[in-house]
Amino acid sequence: MAESTPRPPDATSPLVLSTRELPRGAGEMREVTRTAPAPAGLGLPLIGVPEGAELELELRMESVSEGVFVSGTVTAPLRGECARCLQEISDTVTVHIGELFAYPGSTTDETADSDEVRRLQDELADLEPVIRDAIVLELPSSPLCSPDCAGLCAQCGQPLAELPADHSHETADPRWSALAGLKDKLGDS
Repeated sequence: MAESTPRPPDATSPLVLSTRELPRGAGEMREVTRTAPAPAGLGLPLIGVPEGAELELELRMESVSEGVFVSGTVTAPLRGECARCLQEISDTVTVHIGELFAYPGSTTDETADSDEVRRLQDELADLEPVIRDAIVLELPSSPLCSPDCAGLCAQCGQPLAELPADHSHETADPRWSALAGLKDKLGDS
């Protein structure tokens, strides 16, 4: 079965960098600052970056012998819910990225597997997978609204932080539940 060549990135996407203006000489550098809308599905089940939210990119593209090294920071707003009390969480995440995009036909084609190093396609570097990996790995799998969040009351489901300190529920011993049912029947007759 023949290998299919990956489709080139969309040059109009704000998460795709063009390297056409960057000279190939090692040590050449360009800084890129831009705001881009967040792609869909950028997060985990309880917390993530809302689709379309503004990603702030502060990047550097540097020519190296094998390709273009892209480094810098990405800052994004987060929305989610606390894993203990289900309250809404709003926060910000800043991640650092550093990724080599190899030139086609560079030595990396011979020395690295195709999935080990990202490749430039038509002189374009697609940052979406790099940003997605960096942000998702930074997110907590069980986000909390505060480190000391007490969670919800097991009986009534209300946030414990909003209930008085002496909050309790009367609980009957389950061993007496059959007698309680009998009492209800006898009381009716």
